[in-house]
Amino acid sequence: MKLNLNSIFFKKPLAYGAISILSLAMLSHTLMRNPGGLPPSDPGNGGIALPGGFEAVVVTDSIGPARHLAVNNNGDIYVKLRFSAKGGNVALRDTDNDGKADIIQHFGNYKDVGSLANGMRIHKGYLYYSSSLAIYRSKLTPGKLIPESEMETVLTDDHGHGAHWHITKPVSFDDKGFMYVPFGTPSNNCMDMANTPGGKPGQPGIFPCPELEQHAGIWRFDANKIGLTQKDGTLFATGLRSIVAMDWNKTDKSLYVLQHGRDNLHRLFPELYTAWQSAVLPSEEFLKLKEGDDAGWPYYYYDQLQKKKLMTPEYGGDGKKEGKGKELAQPLIGFPGHWAPNDLYFYQGDQFPARYRNGAFIAFHGSTNRAPYPQAGYFVAFVPFKNGAPTGDWEVFADGFAGVDPIVNVRDAIYRPMGIAMGPDGSLYISETEKGKIWRVMYKGDKKNFGTSQLAEMEKHKLLSHIRTPDEVKDNLEKGKIPEKAKLYNTYCAACHQNDGKGDGNRFPPLGGTDWVTGDKTKLLNTLLKGLNGEIVVNDKPYNGLMPAHNFLKDEEVANILTYIRQNFGNNASAVSVEEVKEYRNSQKK
Repeated sequence: MKLNLNSIFFKKPLAYGAISILSLAMLSHTLMRNPGGLPPSDPGNGGIALPGGFEAVVVTDSIGPARHLAVNNNGDIYVKLRFSAKGGNVALRDTDNDGKADIIQHFGNYKDVGSLANGMRIHKGYLYYSSSLAIYRSKLTPGKLIPESEMETVLTDDHGHGAHWHITKPVSFDDKGFMYVPFGTPSNNCMDMANTPGGKPGQPGIFPCPELEQHAGIWRFDANKIGLTQKDGTLFATGLRSIVAMDWNKTDKSLYVLQHGRDNLHRLFPELYTAWQSAVLPSEEFLKLKEGDDAGWPYYYYDQLQKKKLMTPEYGGDGKKEGKGKELAQPLIGFPGHWAPNDLYFYQGDQFPARYRNGAFIAFHGSTNRAPYPQAGYFVAFVPFKNGAPTGDWEVFADGFAGVDPIVNVRDAIYRPMGIAMGPDGSLYISETEKGKIWRVMYKGDKKNFGTSQLAEMEKHKLLSHIRTPDEVKDNLEKGKIPEKAKLYNTYCAACHQNDGKGDGNRFPPLGGTDWVTGDKTKLLNTLLKGLNGEIVVNDKPYNGLMPAHNFLKDEEVANILTYIRQNFGNNASAVSVEEVKEYRNSQKK
């Protein structure tokens, strides 16, 4: 049974009354409830749970799939959108100081491919924002919401490969005039890019991995230049599969990142890893990087349960072999697998209690591929820091975005936290990707007496299924419930299209009620066996995720999967026979 989180842990404060300038008594009452001139919060903090003394107001609730965001020194908010149909960016302004945006304008007319656009930062008066294949900037004009200057292209991804997995380009700037940009890997773990970038069962990785030459690392560039390509930068750190969350810590002057770990340990190597191990491993690594560091991808991964870097199965690992793992960059914290850390921010404000200053906030966007166990993540964590190192265990800072627990399919989650930024007064802003809701988090309690008791309620959230380590038996959602005919679909398709066939709402389309599934069988066979890359439209909505080729499947397995999706999820189409699969494959040889 799914639980409504609001009814369990979330206390809903009373709504604030309107301020009357004619009533000194009411004004005094309001100021007491809104210290420092902060705007009133929303009932229930707009649907999220926060530590005692913290409150939130919803700045806007539906600007579209919001990714990273930045806040200017006058309070204007800039948001990067996943797609750029109306303009890739949104600007928000609150003109009456009630905490809510009353001016919302789209801008940024640039081409974007794929659905993994990220990056929105302000640096030295410029607004930087990223598409999948480029980084742009616009000069901000004091007092103006929309930049009036001509958009400049800072960096172009000139590899010529178009969109691929892990192609996000967040940006960070240090205090020495450098800009840092990750170039993610096109494959899961250095597979055959031409045929099976996601890998196939038992397939070894390519050695040496050619992707390491231009991918799987962070490059450093001169932040004062534009018109750059990757060749204009220098490789700062390598062995990093996919980086979306990255921030320069101004306190210890170091670059920190969180790595998305590889996928599909059980699907690709079922003799070495159980479905439970594949759900919780490998770790999402929180790393402090120095120049020349190697985090190990694709040869190694971090196992947070064993607290070791281990050899990957594609390169001779078996879940136990360490090899030269100790010689690689080690994480400060190994978070559980597939939580999808998508933003990182070191808090420099003084509005929050002192324990938060210089600490790290992390937005976990949430998993898509933890089946048969509940999906996990979907919250904002906090890591206390001092002298460049965590001073204690990570904490749940903001939760309730998903709205339900357990989260079986990605679309069950109402919201998925994505971006983090700080406003000029020290408020923390959080964006989410499903509807485009943005929260402004403020502290209105007693800073001097903030401590264990205020954090106690949030500690309970670690017991919820989207945060705790799942029990291998009790939390298996499919045990004894999945019919035999669905097993192959769940193994090869559900990570993207989900168990209910409804997709994830962003990158991967639903399978019900579409001609892609119920129409021409040849088109469907072609999609499954050859894969698909580029934008398609399904049920009037664009999708641009990568569909890897599944040509390694046997004829019987192909027929099973395609028949299953044509006769489930509301579909009632004819079956695909083994003979039809054989005939199609023979036709491709001519």
